Amino acid sequence: MIERYTKKEMGQLWTLDAKYRKWLEVELAVCEAWAEKGEIPDAALKTIKEKAGFDVGRIDEIEAEVKHDVIAFLTSVSEHVGPESRYIHKGLTSSDVLDTANALLMRDAADIIIGDIKSLMEVLREQAIKYKNTPCIGRSHGIHAEPMVFGLKFALWYEEMKRNLQRMESARKTISAGKLSGAVGTFSSIDPDIETIVLEKLGLVPETVATQIVQRDRHAEFMTTLAIIASTIEKIAVELRHLQRTEVREAEEPFSVGQKGSSAMPHKRNPIGSENLTGLARVVRGNAMVAIENVALWHERDISHSSVERIIIPDSTILIDYMLVRLKGILLRLVVYPEAMLKNLELSHGLYNSQKVLLALTESGMTREDAYAEVQKKAMESWAEGANFKELLQGGEAIKAYLSGGALDKLFALDDYLKHIDFIYKRVFGDK
Repeated sequence: MIERYTKKEMGQLWTLDAKYRKWLEVELAVCEAWAEKGEIPDAALKTIKEKAGFDVGRIDEIEAEVKHDVIAFLTSVSEHVGPESRYIHKGLTSSDVLDTANALLMRDAADIIIGDIKSLMEVLREQAIKYKNTPCIGRSHGIHAEPMVFGLKFALWYEEMKRNLQRMESARKTISAGKLSGAVGTFSSIDPDIETIVLEKLGLVPETVATQIVQRDRHAEFMTTLAIIASTIEKIAVELRHLQRTEVREAEEPFSVGQKGSSAMPHKRNPIGSENLTGLARVVRGNAMVAIENVALWHERDISHSSVERIIIPDSTILIDYMLVRLKGILLRLVVYPEAMLKNLELSHGLYNSQKVLLALTESGMTREDAYAEVQKKAMESWAEGANFKELLQGGEAIKAYLSGGALDKLFALDDYLKHIDFIYKRVFGDK
């Protein structure tokens, strides 16, 4: 296998049992706050805290009849608690519990993803340093451009993942908001102090102005952040897929003993992990668009967002967790072929030196327009004939008038392209 996904924390976070535990956590915190205000007897609170529980199967059974998940949950809890359950859910509306609990779940999901990003960044850093002095051709439009080092790819991905880390930390802060302000957010049946006490205890901030719900621009920011992370993962995956092409083969995904690439062709070694990540990124981006559509609801709320969020939030967080872990495994064991990189450097017959020749000619007195025309003419000859670019330049009378053979040799030196790599690395990694 390319990478066996073994993490279970994210999947367990979105089980029904975990969801109801968060609901109960919110309900009990509200009961404690009411007790602090003297609105629930201490003895009743003690009974509630000792007996409060639920049964997932029983909740399903009740919901089948009442068609309301929070009522079904509360009924199951009341069956455990007994008469003192009359104090549970005091002054609350369903969304107070749902949205506050969801904030807790999304915050926990963010913590897992933040850990995944940091772990991936460490691998990117290690690979950037490992391949800091490994020359390869840089490409634009898929065509040879100028030489670089392979490690720069990892350094670039590291820097982008650093921004994703900052985005995720910001989204975590944005989503860590709850509300316990009642039916349309006016505190008509609940003391604002209850919200303050409970949310502080839960580590959340209050939605400053709420309707019946926490506003969905918060969720949209969270989901679009996941979409950007997915896009970075896809960016890396697409590059790996290109590098593994037979005609390129500068790097490839690990291929384990016993692994098979094709049911028909035994020779195949396919970039299936990277292709998998490319496809999953599309799902996460699609979910983000749905989250953006959830921002606009009727008046103080409707429930058009609710059914959607039950799918897109668990699915996207689970997918991003999986994608980050799988990408880390691929990059950690990436097979790299420096010899192929050097071989590919020469495929374009030295044409990647065209800019240096152009600049040298202008510095020697030729106009830029004439220099461009002369260099391009020889470059097109090299493309058409598969001829050595430097030799063609040395045979050009107009060019020889400005540049000697020795000057051309210096221009074609590979090291000159890599002289500022340390500068770039220092900007990315500091002095390490």
